[in-house]
Amino acid sequence: MLDMLAIPGLSTAGQRAKCVPWPSLSLPPIVRHPAKPGPVASRDLAPACAGLSPFLEREALHMSQADAPIVHFHRLIEEARPPQRADRSAIGTLPTRAYRYCEAVRSATAFGWWVFPPADLRVLWDGHDIFWHHDSLEDWLPLMPSAQFPWFSTRFDEAAPEMLKGCSPPFLTALPEPGTLQLWTGLMVRTAQDWSLLVRAPANLPCPGGHVLYEGIVETDRWFGPLFINLRLTRTHAPIRLRPDFPLAQVQPLPRSVYGDATLTSSRFSGDMDGLAAQDWADYHKSIVVPNADPDRPLGGYAVASRKRGKGVCPMSHSA
Repeated sequence: MLDMLAIPGLSTAGQRAKCVPWPSLSLPPIVRHPAKPGPVASRDLAPACAGLSPFLEREALHMSQADAPIVHFHRLIEEARPPQRADRSAIGTLPTRAYRYCEAVRSATAFGWWVFPPADLRVLWDGHDIFWHHDSLEDWLPLMPSAQFPWFSTRFDEAAPEMLKGCSPPFLTALPEPGTLQLWTGLMVRTAQDWSLLVRAPANLPCPGGHVLYEGIVETDRWFGPLFINLRLTRTHAPIRLRPDFPLAQVQPLPRSVYGDATLTSSRFSGDMDGLAAQDWADYHKSIVVPNADPDRPLGGYAVASRKRGKGVCPMSHSA
């Protein structure tokens, strides 16, 4: 993903027009947003930047909410909607039965934060070139190859230290691959030591057609920069709308050890049923046979037990 960053698009002068701010969502206490974006903070540029990030002091892998947060979102484009904790119901689109009884689906849906386009945007791909349109623009504009968010480069230069003036990130970039668009969310993200950020499509949320999101894992504890989303456009016969109030991507914090070789090579495969131990058969009996043998069993037993574990309640307790 980072290899696809369009560095030449920095300081590209785009069409500048007045943008109407979009309403913000309330966030969990662990996510802190300044009222206005301040100077960019970077570990390598710390002497030139005001307001050091709490992540400059290394924290332990496991943190409580009272310590420095695992993920710190910095909003640079003021019109951008703040990240929102992903909703277990997928904005009410999950089937009722899945929401009530399938904790596996609920947990996957709620894992991470939704991020949004910073403005109401339409893009059009004719099979060769990409064009874009914003409500403040009179006509469609071609991406050749990048465009700045309206008025943002001026704001960036006013806030950034001298060495970064003229280096505002591009808002949109047409990448060399046909029909591939890079969009900046207006955010920068820093994570705690040894934590990375998985950028993916929203989990279990039916998304509008016309594009597919490239997934990527960014080592955001070491690389501090714009949170870009790379899209592969799949529609050529009509414009593709990217709404500022509908999640474009879901970002999920991952300890780096989770996807390291030590973890991914630690697996075992049994080619037939002879590989099942007595405990495996007993667990299958407990998980599948016993519940289905009881016609009067309450629905959602796995979900109830999982939620009790999450609250520190004994799963074997029958209390509400």
